[in-house]
Amino acid sequence: MTVLGFTAVVAIVSFVAGLLGALTGLGGGVVLVPLLTLLFHVDIRYAIGASLVSVIATSSGAAAAYVREGISNIRIGMFLEIATTIGALLGAFLATRIPTSALAIIFGLVLLYSAYLSRKPRPPALRNLPPDPLATRLRLNGSFPDLEGKREYNVQNVPAGFSLMFGAGALSGLLGIGSGAVKVLAMDQAMRIPFKVSTTTSNFMIGVTAAASAGVYLSRGYVDPGLSMPVMLGVLAGSLLGTRILVKAETKSLRLVFSIVILVLGLQMLFKGIGGKI
Repeated sequence: MTVLGFTAVVAIVSFVAGLLGALTGLGGGVVLVPLLTLLFHVDIRYAIGASLVSVIATSSGAAAAYVREGISNIRIGMFLEIATTIGALLGAFLATRIPTSALAIIFGLVLLYSAYLSRKPRPPALRNLPPDPLATRLRLNGSFPDLEGKREYNVQNVPAGFSLMFGAGALSGLLGIGSGAVKVLAMDQAMRIPFKVSTTTSNFMIGVTAAASAGVYLSRGYVDPGLSMPVMLGVLAGSLLGTRILVKAETKSLRLVFSIVILVLGLQMLFKGIGGKI
């Protein structure tokens, strides 16, 4: 394959990854790392570097549109980014010091269980919970435009969500993923934030988390401009299309797409962890 052909194929694959990343809040890295390593035989360290750059592109492309539509909760995103950024720096620092295979197995099992949980719509009784005192004090509650009109929501279990975000950031640095799956699940399942708000706020957050990790990989020489450029452009274009689809999509459909993607991701992480390939 010629360099031009390789660049074109990588850009097309990145476009699909960016589309999925914008719809699910996971970032394009969950698709790109296995594809670049398995299909294109790219060294995993350079694949991770390109993946982190693509996650920043996904966040940049999708976040602006979601903020403009009034779906993302910037206050929640900035608050939780404190935990994820610290976790990402710690994870990147520990990446060469602890075995990642065991972490990949645990992460895979968590994702498989999460795929089961996330496909179920939240019962009406859990959609209208009373305000949480800590969330109210931090002014995290908000509203967003839904298909039926403006919808109010109250954030719950702030300490649990904050702790999960620290773990999400650590996984991002250790395994080279955006860890958007953990972010979305922490907001959706633990903090009881509506799914659309969870995915869009995750898109807003993952860029900051990935930037913290990408700086470490850049300093080690694992960000190749020739690989990162088509990846970034493809992901950016895909994420911009994804934002247009998400605004008009039903939550049930988004949950289905999300659960399928993290099911595949969970099986992949489990397989790589057991085989010692990560």
